[in-house]
Amino acid sequence: MAQSKIQKVKIKSAKFIVSNQSIEKCPKVNIPEYAFIGRSNVGKSSLINMLTNNKKLAKTSSTPGKTRLINHFLIDDTWHLVDLPGYGYAKASKSEKKEFHKLITDYFTKRNQLVSAFILVDSRHEAQKIDIEFMKWLTTNNIAFAIIFTKIDKIKQNGNPNDGIEFKINNYKKVLLNHWEYLPKMFLSSSVKHIGRDNILQYIEKINATVTQK
Repeated sequence: MAQSKIQKVKIKSAKFIVSNQSIEKCPKVNIPEYAFIGRSNVGKSSLINMLTNNKKLAKTSSTPGKTRLINHFLIDDTWHLVDLPGYGYAKASKSEKKEFHKLITDYFTKRNQLVSAFILVDSRHEAQKIDIEFMKWLTTNNIAFAIIFTKIDKIKQNGNPNDGIEFKINNYKKVLLNHWEYLPKMFLSSSVKHIGRDNILQYIEKINATVTQK
């Protein structure tokens, strides 16, 4: 999963726009939108802050399930970064889980501005059923997505070929290929060491250029 040397991407402005519990209240402006989502405590807020180079943009917390709303951030006045509630939060009540499910489902099926989703996956763990099922749901609904493997700095590189980043990612790919003929775009990231930032942002820039040309 080698990634070629990439030019540094500079974000000039990143502004919080709105938080809400209803798709109808999302910004009406017609610009490209990218949604970031994953299981609770996957490091989503830290990743967003790393991408925008703003430690205070998205609120981070040691408590899983902190994000409960659809959060829109305007990047360089040209596209929206959307922070969605995490799924799989075990301590959420049944009613809360139902609300989260409706909020997420409504967003992905009704938000016309959405260009792609980014599914965040903790690189330390094996493929989780809940993540695979969510990716299947996105595929069924014709929603494009890429995968961001988070927290790669926490994987020990001890020289054991069966215990490193490449081994874990290759195993994840094998699971995906049991369900899909082609692999989605994938990124390695570490919010602590600022790994993956430019790769992810340049990927978004390339898509934006294509969307703008249409």
